[in-house]
Amino acid sequence: MEKFTKLTAVAAPLPLTNVDTDMIIPARFLKTIKRTGLAEGLFYALRHDGDGKPVDFVLDRPAYKSAKILVAGANFGCGSSREHAPWALLDAGIRCVIAPSFADIFYNNCFKNGILPLVLPQDEVDKLLDDAERGANAVVTVDLETQTIHGPDGGSIAFEVDAFRKHCLLNGLDDIGLTLEKAPKIDGFEERQKIGQPWLYA
Repeated sequence: MEKFTKLTAVAAPLPLTNVDTDMIIPARFLKTIKRTGLAEGLFYALRHDGDGKPVDFVLDRPAYKSAKILVAGANFGCGSSREHAPWALLDAGIRCVIAPSFADIFYNNCFKNGILPLVLPQDEVDKLLDDAERGANAVVTVDLETQTIHGPDGGSIAFEVDAFRKHCLLNGLDDIGLTLEKAPKIDGFEERQKIGQPWLYA
């Protein structure tokens, strides 16, 4: 998993509440277990009309093509527990989502996939949404180590994050990475077990 330390990037505004995981990535795009190629289906219903023709959507505008931060409304990621939702965001380059609240499963899945989901009070989210309306000038810095967000005007917002999840993101540790950190202890256990219970390895 890619480390998350400090991210300076364009922030895109998505001031919608109750964006569920089917809006993030519709079910018809879930036919793969690969984490790549999912950006095509990201927010598909918001990016296309009923005939599948592209409509004006914030992430398709030239100013936000390189956006890596998404500022959204409350209850982001509600609905089904599909892990493809954070996969699709990540495949599109989104590394941080800021909202007043998240659905629990989506929130947890973000951390496991290298995305930082930040919960902020509505008034601070509104300020960042206003900043994000500046297009290519909506450059925001999210510093995980100092737990601060710096806006384009130089203002600063502090945020809280669980210490263990912070450690995992700073070090690029997903569930597999956390297990591999204990590889010496696992190897030691297996060596002792081979001596005490050799029939298990016959």
